[in-house]
Parts: sequence; structure tokens; C-alpha cells
Amino acid sequence: MSTFTADLLESLTSNPPEQAWTDIADHLWQTFSQPMTPAVADAESVKRDRSITELENTLSGSCWDLWTHFDVVPKTSQAIVEFWTRNNAGKAVLILDGMSLRETPWLLQQAEQRGYTIHDAGPRATELPCETTPFAKALGFSQRSALENNGAGGAHKLTGAGTESSSLNWKDCIGRVGNQTDFAFWHHWPDIRMHDLSGAGAGLRKLAKEACEHLTSDDFWEFVERLSHGRRLVITSDHGYAACGLFPDLVDKDQISYMKKLFKSGRTATGQSDDGAWVPPIDLRLTTVHGTHRYALGRRKWKVSGEKNRNLAHGGLSLLEVFVPFIELSR
Repeated sequence: MSTFTADLLESLTSNPPEQAWTDIADHLWQTFSQPMTPAVADAESVKRDRSITELENTLSGSCWDLWTHFDVVPKTSQAIVEFWTRNNAGKAVLILDGMSLRETPWLLQQAEQRGYTIHDAGPRATELPCETTPFAKALGFSQRSALENNGAGGAHKLTGAGTESSSLNWKDCIGRVGNQTDFAFWHHWPDIRMHDLSGAGAGLRKLAKEACEHLTSDDFWEFVERLSHGRRLVITSDHGYAACGLFPDLVDKDQISYMKKLFKSGRTATGQSDDGAWVPPIDLRLTTVHGTHRYALGRRKWKVSGEKNRNLAHGGLSLLEVFVPFIELSR
């Protein structure tokens, strides 16, 4: 497993933002794409998550200003459009909503075992906020549900695509893939389970086990085979998620009050309140093509009376929320 090296620290503190973010992305890929065995899926996912704590703390501490340059990182939406444009023959995209870099090993291992050729594999950046709708809009869709039942129309950026969006089991999804030369399928897993498991408890461990079961199953790969039949296929995600249950609680009463007022139990907000007075900051105000938002910065959590204290969430600025896998393959 990759560790936070002196070279990476030097890159964060000395290199231009584009190079620093490239080195961060490479480090994450080396850490999370390594092969994994089903028997230790839960423990290994927690171990890998914790292994980037020092990197995360540096990014939200002395190097926090790198987040103001996050727009230099190649985005998933851009990569999809570029893939779509350069492939004149059959092509398809499978968006697994909420899939993070943690789930990468199962896709890589199974693709190789099942006879697929991997043409490209690496991390890409989410939209900010790292939520579903901004990603949909980046592709020219009004929202995720617009893809249902081939209803996306022709104004989006995936020109000529048949479309579908569903939370059905993999077996039932096979019949939802049309005969169009080009196809885009947005599935609601694992995001739907991430939210189910977001309350108190061992959410990350449970989700890690389920991810292994799903992504190594014959049903899932029959679905992938249907999508990739006569098509070059990209498997990717709209955003990742933070394992907030592993984050330390804030202890400063003023900081807790500030975060509760601004974010409640979430990790992104559009509030117009004054910025916090702390340096390094505990949240950031950033403006993107999706508007101006406030973001919880780094590995921090706080308790909110009367609301669910989530141990899995997305929307803030931590590495496993804002980097996702991008895998291009074919039979």
C-alpha cells in the first residue's frame, strides 16, 4: 500500500497546483486500486481509508489553498464527453452512482478474469459540489431521472445515446439496455445503499462487503457484457463518499457551533453567512460553474442534536468524495 512520502509532501508544498494534484491522484490510485481478496474486503477498506489520513490532514491544514485550484484536475464529465467524441463505433457509459475509489479493485480484477481488455483506468475528479445533479448537468442532462426509459432527448452531450436510469437488480437491468449503437446507463447503486447505511454503525464495513458481492457477481458482469456487446464501455461514477464515522469529532465549541449552523449534518451548503475566522479554515467557499457553495473541509465531523449523525456522506472536500474511478474496457 502506498504511504504518504516525503516526495509527495514536497510536491504539495513546492509544485504548481496542477502537478501537486496529479501526484495526489496518482497516490490515491496506487493506494486504492491494488488487488483485494473478498475475505478481507471490510477490514482492508477501512485500512486503506485510514492510510490517507495524513495526506488528508495536510490538504486541509498547511496546504488547504490547493483546494482553490481543484479545477485543474481532469473531470469525469469531461473524460466521458471526450470518450464519446473520439469513438465513432459503438460506445456505452455505465455510471454507478456514488461509487468511490474503494470499489476499484473488484472492477479491475473481474474485468481481467472475465476476458476484458482495459484500455484506460485511473482517477478523475467529480463536479463541485460532488452531488448527483451537478454531474448530470455537466453532461447536459437536467437530472439523473431524465435518463429513465430513454427519455433524455437529444440536447445532452452524449449525442445519439439511448438512456436508462434504474435501481433494479443487475439481472433485470439487462433487459433495459436497448439496441441503440450507443447507450448510457445510470444505476443508483451504491449510492442508494450508502444512504441506507449512513446512520450509526459499521457502515463502511457493510458497504465494502456488499460492494464485493455485487461487483464480483455473475449477474453484474452479465449486465456489463450486455452493455459492452459491440460497444466500447466506460464504467465510472458521479461522486464518491466520505467515511465520516472514521473522522475525529471537532472539540472546539465555537467551531462545532459554526459547522452545525452552516451545514447541519451535511457537508455542503449555500448559506451566505460570514466565513469562519480560523486559519487554516475548517470550511471553504468556492465558486464553480454550478454556483457558489460552502464545503466542509477535510476529515472533520460534528454532532447535531436531533439529527442523524451520518457515518457515510458526500458533498464536502475530502479525497474519497471528490475522486472516482474511470475505467474504459471492451471484450
